[in-house]
Amino acid sequence: MSAQSLINKKKKSFLGLPAPLGYVPGLGRGATGFTTRSDIGPARDADDISDDRHAPPIKKKRDNDDDDEEDLNDANYDEFAGYGGSLCNKDPYEKDDEEADAIYEAIDKRMDEKRKERREKRLKEEIEKFRQERPKIQQQFSDLKRDLAEVSYDDWMNVPEVGDVRNKHQRNPKKEKYTPVPDSLLARAAAQTGTSTSLDAREQFGGLTTPYGGALTPGFATPGGDIDMQKIGEARNTLMGIKLEQVSDSVSGQTVVDPKGYLTDLQSMLPSHGGDINDVKKARLLLKSVRETNPKHPPAWIASARLEEVTGKLQAARNLIMKGCEECPKSEDVWLEAARLMPGDQGKAVIAQAVRHIPQSVRVWIKAADIETELKAKKRVFRKALEQLPNSVRLWKAAVELENEEDARIMLSRAVECCPTSCELWLALARLETYENARKVLNKARENIPTDRQIWITAAKLEEANGNMHMVEKIVERALSSLRANMVEINRDQWIKDAEDCEKSGSIFTCQAIIRAVIGIGVEEEDRKHTWMNDAEACAQHDAYECARAIYAHALTMFASKKSIWLRAAYFEKNHGTRESLEALLQRAVAHCPKAEVLWLMGAKSKWLAGDVPAARSILALAFQANPNSEEIWLAAIKLESENNEFDRARRLLQKARNSAPTARVMMKSVKLEWCLREIENAKILLDEAVKHYPDFPKLWMMKGQIEEQEGHMAEAREAYNQGLKKCPTSIWLWLLLSRLEENSGQLTKARSILEKARLKNTHAPELWLEAVRVENRAGLKNIAQTLMAKAMQDCPNAGILWAEAIFMEPRPQRKTKSVDALKKCEHDPHVLLAVSKLFWTERKLVKAREWFQRSVKIDPDLGDSWAYYYKFEMMHGTEEQQEAIRRLCANAEPHHGENWCRISKDIANWRLRTEELLPLVADSLPVPV
Repeated sequence: MSAQSLINKKKKSFLGLPAPLGYVPGLGRGATGFTTRSDIGPARDADDISDDRHAPPIKKKRDNDDDDEEDLNDANYDEFAGYGGSLCNKDPYEKDDEEADAIYEAIDKRMDEKRKERREKRLKEEIEKFRQERPKIQQQFSDLKRDLAEVSYDDWMNVPEVGDVRNKHQRNPKKEKYTPVPDSLLARAAAQTGTSTSLDAREQFGGLTTPYGGALTPGFATPGGDIDMQKIGEARNTLMGIKLEQVSDSVSGQTVVDPKGYLTDLQSMLPSHGGDINDVKKARLLLKSVRETNPKHPPAWIASARLEEVTGKLQAARNLIMKGCEECPKSEDVWLEAARLMPGDQGKAVIAQAVRHIPQSVRVWIKAADIETELKAKKRVFRKALEQLPNSVRLWKAAVELENEEDARIMLSRAVECCPTSCELWLALARLETYENARKVLNKARENIPTDRQIWITAAKLEEANGNMHMVEKIVERALSSLRANMVEINRDQWIKDAEDCEKSGSIFTCQAIIRAVIGIGVEEEDRKHTWMNDAEACAQHDAYECARAIYAHALTMFASKKSIWLRAAYFEKNHGTRESLEALLQRAVAHCPKAEVLWLMGAKSKWLAGDVPAARSILALAFQANPNSEEIWLAAIKLESENNEFDRARRLLQKARNSAPTARVMMKSVKLEWCLREIENAKILLDEAVKHYPDFPKLWMMKGQIEEQEGHMAEAREAYNQGLKKCPTSIWLWLLLSRLEENSGQLTKARSILEKARLKNTHAPELWLEAVRVENRAGLKNIAQTLMAKAMQDCPNAGILWAEAIFMEPRPQRKTKSVDALKKCEHDPHVLLAVSKLFWTERKLVKAREWFQRSVKIDPDLGDSWAYYYKFEMMHGTEEQQEAIRRLCANAEPHHGENWCRISKDIANWRLRTEELLPLVADSLPVPV
């Protein structure tokens, strides 16, 4: 056998052939290749229908089609059709072939149209059915993507970060170390990278031996040793210093250049424009084409000059704008821009040229005066301007501002002759004239401008300033009739605004006269009361108290028997007026509305606060005559006597009240008076009598239980609460008192059962849920408290007291998120606002905390807890003025509600303390929020 046959026998049959599909080299010995997206295809099943989003790439047609070899691979072979592709691909394409292709194409098109609609409909149904059975991944997550639209910014920021799954070495890579390289190494590297055209003497011997042994000394032409870069840098600095010294040689004692500021000056000469230089070039080219196309277009020259100014080329900008002045000599904008760009005297010269070209331009004259630095020069410019433009109001006003009072009056006399329709000039002249002359000036102004209301208002203010109060009303009425005669629409809101301006300028009678004259204009009869009350509140908000007082006075003349208007006016006087004005108003009020008990009580309280107790008693006596057996007046009289230590009088009044007008509140006040005076037995006797007559009044049962609890009789207190709950099962506070009694006695389970029973009888009661949560918190059972709070939120989702408690039950990082949820549910709840204020306090954001405290006391001034926390906050972080302001506002608000406030104010030991005395006590009892 020959050697060639042995070689052919050993040769493998697959050598030289392409690898089969899916073949991975080395797979048999355990090697695995990596797989990419191009290997496994798109992220869908093989039988999934394409959505045609990614069209196949368009293959470029090659020019040398004749050279393409036919694909004879087995994968391109079909038993019926043979190899893929055209068998006649290389044959010429003749006219007969084109005709045959057209016929076949027409036949295919006709066959395709036969059942096209039905086939497309069936295909569409199959696709929809397939998509329903096997939706794409994108469709599977569409609902979740849709929910992302409702995710707030805070929720998104609170999504936990993905942990770092890298190993230790990947997380903490070693920092690259940089070692400083000597200059000799850099020089050697530079020499090695360079090309050499000759061989060194040592290199000719192959580098194996050194024939000269170091005795060869390099010549002068070739530098020997290493290049010292440091010395080169020092030499360069020295050379720069020599040049600067040469330039800065003094000539006749003057220094030409400051060497130290040389580089700074160079830096300041750089353009300040921070944009792209290409954009500047494009803009310059565009503006150039605009100028060349239309050289008479002023904005093109101005824009070109400003572009050059921005890029730092100030001289080019000046040249351009001056060329623009030549092209557009009648454009004041171009001249003003040129005056702005030109320095000093050149600017004056430019503006002088502008005045010669356009002497009728007001702006040019004003610019000419602004350029002047001396006052005389400014006046001279304005006088020349007024010679050219005597009818310009703007020039007259600017010129008058530069003159003293006497010269201004003379100039204004001439100004109103030249500009008789300018109201401002007439009014300015009237202000400078004496009273008699001012009246003449205003009369002339009315003749020249009969449609301006400001002249009439100024005339009224003039009469008021000179003491002619009786003329003010006549002038305002005459103004309205004159303006109507001249077809001027009387705008009610504008006149009210003018009245507010009059009040601010000190013309009180004028503002009141205007209000009385215009308040009824354009208001329907049935809307008068509502509209006038809104107007009065708006004026009060604008600090126009006299206007508001005038509106209330006019409304009371029209609606003298309306109690609501008297009440609004009384509260307005209480907040913004004096005690005398309030008492005078209340005297008129009770004369017109004698059955309004609240007006009598406000009058009596005002006298009492002023220390006039006999007057208060007389007012209450008159109130008794107008309202016999009125419970409110009885109780007010009793409070007046008890507050002034007249306890015997108070007892006699209570006895009379119980006999003539027995009510549950009268009985309660009788019991409370005896309780406060430590007459416990008398209080118990009265209580027994009261609960017999009024068993459904829960406060009586509460007082009975609290008196027994105060004396240590727990069984009797429990019995009183239980009896009260039988009569008043809907009283939340009775349930709470009984629960706290059991909790204080150590019966935690019984307290829970009582609260559970209370929630069954009183559904949707947030106070009961809150007490249940606090019971568990006081017992140290945080998990149970959290569960109860979740149930409470489901039962009372809009209860502010629950949200306020829930905020501080959360861990500190989650409190802000909880507060956002609380504000969404209870945006205007004072408890939630108070909780947010305390939250900012805990985070030491004092400014925000103060803002939210102000919101909470403003939205509900009757909540004492808000005032107490606010006062405690200012005691720790505020000033004396801020603390005094809170005390004053709290005393005016007189809060009566709030859990912590009532705990102190309802204490028998504090029964005689006033609001300003209770506020520090409540604040001291509050803990600092943490």
